[in-house]
This record gives sequence, C-alpha cells and structure tokens, in this order.
Amino acid sequence: MGWLTTAGVLALVVPSLYMYTASVVSTRFPALRNKRICILIAHPDDEAMFFSPTVMALTRPGTGNHVKILCLSSGNADGLGETRKKELAKSGVILGLRKPDDVFVVDKPEFPDSMTTTWDKGAIASLLRSAFAPHLARARSSNTPPTASIDVLITFDAGGVSSHPNHISLYHGAKAFVEDLVAGKPGWEPPIDLYTLTTVPFVRKYTGVLDTLPTLLSWAVGADKKEKKHPGGLVFLSGLGGQGSVATAWKAMREGHKSQMVWFRYGWITLSRYMYVNDLRLEKIRRE
Repeated sequence: MGWLTTAGVLALVVPSLYMYTASVVSTRFPALRNKRICILIAHPDDEAMFFSPTVMALTRPGTGNHVKILCLSSGNADGLGETRKKELAKSGVILGLRKPDDVFVVDKPEFPDSMTTTWDKGAIASLLRSAFAPHLARARSSNTPPTASIDVLITFDAGGVSSHPNHISLYHGAKAFVEDLVAGKPGWEPPIDLYTLTTVPFVRKYTGVLDTLPTLLSWAVGADKKEKKHPGGLVFLSGLGGQGSVATAWKAMREGHKSQMVWFRYGWITLSRYMYVNDLRLEKIRRE
C-alpha cells in the first residue's frame, strides 16, 4: 500500500505545485506587453504542438499584444494543404488570436513540407524583409534607423525542437533577416527582437509538467535578467484549467487540427513538455 499512498500524494502535490509556479511565472517573470508579435512556424499545427504556452500567454487579455502567426508551408505533404490552412486558422483563434485573419500561410514551391529538405535561409530572410521591413533599402540609403511593422519575432532555435530541417531553416532565415536590418550599421539596434524556442534533450521532452523545474533552473542560470525592456529569456507555463490552460492547447489540436490527430499525436499532447512549458531566449544579433 506504500506505493499507492505515495502515488496519491504525488497526484495531489504535483498539480498544486505546478499551478502555484504557473501563477508566479505569469505575474513576476519578464513578459512582453503592448508588442506587435509574429510567431514564425513551418507547418500548420506547429503553433499548437510547440508554441501553445507562448501563444496563450502573449494573447492573454491585458497584455496589449497583437499576435500573428506566419506559416511558411501549407503542410501539403499528404495532399491536405487546403484543409490544414483552415485548421491552422481555427487553432490560432482557439489559442487566443484576435481573428482568423491574423494567420498567414505562405504556400510556395521553395518551402515544401518535407522531412529531408532544408529551406534556403536567404529566401526566408527575403520573405520576412518584404513582409515586415519593405523600406529597409531606403533607410540604408538615407542613413536613418530601420523600422519594422513588428516588434518581436518568435521561432524555433537551431535545434528545431525535433531536428526537423524545415524548423531549423526558420531559425537561420529569421536570424539572417534580423541581422540584415542592422548590417553595416554598428550603432543601430535592430527594431525587432528575435526570440527562439529552446530545444531540450529527448528525455526532458516527454516529461510534461515535470520539466518545469529544470526549465526554471536553466532560465535562472542562463538568461540575462538585467535588461527589462528586452528580456534575455522568457518562460511561459500553461495553466491546468480554463482559457489559457493545457486543456485549451489540447482543444486546439483535437478540434483545430482534426486531420492530424492520429494515435501518436495523443501521446505528444499528453506527455510533451512543450504543451505545458515554453522557454525562449533572445538571440544575440551580429553586427558587421
């Protein structure tokens, strides 16, 4: 009976500790407010499977943020591209976006949904430049600081969470884009902060809420906490009930991305720490 008692105590204590921690993180940790934010993803369902704690936290009422999602493929590997576009818009609204029009899907041959294809970082940077900084060339010629139509860009880090080449390509393309904003202007600060989602080892990836402590320890050790205006690291935890909770993230997958809910997806949405915990790091931008 000893192990049953222990399991029962853990079943009560772990959720309680997690809910308390989520409350502390949401009220006392660095946050983004009144920002124009774009979350850059590779495939419909990335926003729910990997970034749901981030999307829900940044769209929370009172933050003043305007969050949009830019997806560089329709996920048409199985011929379901048009279906998946609609699913992405529905999922985005479930997670907290203001309206379906805040989701944009790029469906071009140079960005195929493929487990074996690396997208060209120059093509990604060019697309981002045309979308968010179309006047960059003019700013360079007039020696005025660059401006952009967004304040924050969020995407995968160099590990891509799952080592997917499309995810990794977004990191390199997004970084090239932000670096290009200040290329040749060492005194300029980029008008866009680039945050990337931290890739964790395989074991941590499937520990659900139990990865909260390692994540917070990593943030405490590695993030620059001096800069308040541009936090060096951000942590977002999903709640366990109500809007903005892991139940909302599950809903975004089950009701939003119905075409993708094969058996192993249920394992992911139950066990993956990315459904509960996101930690982002501010990328250091090279200036030449």
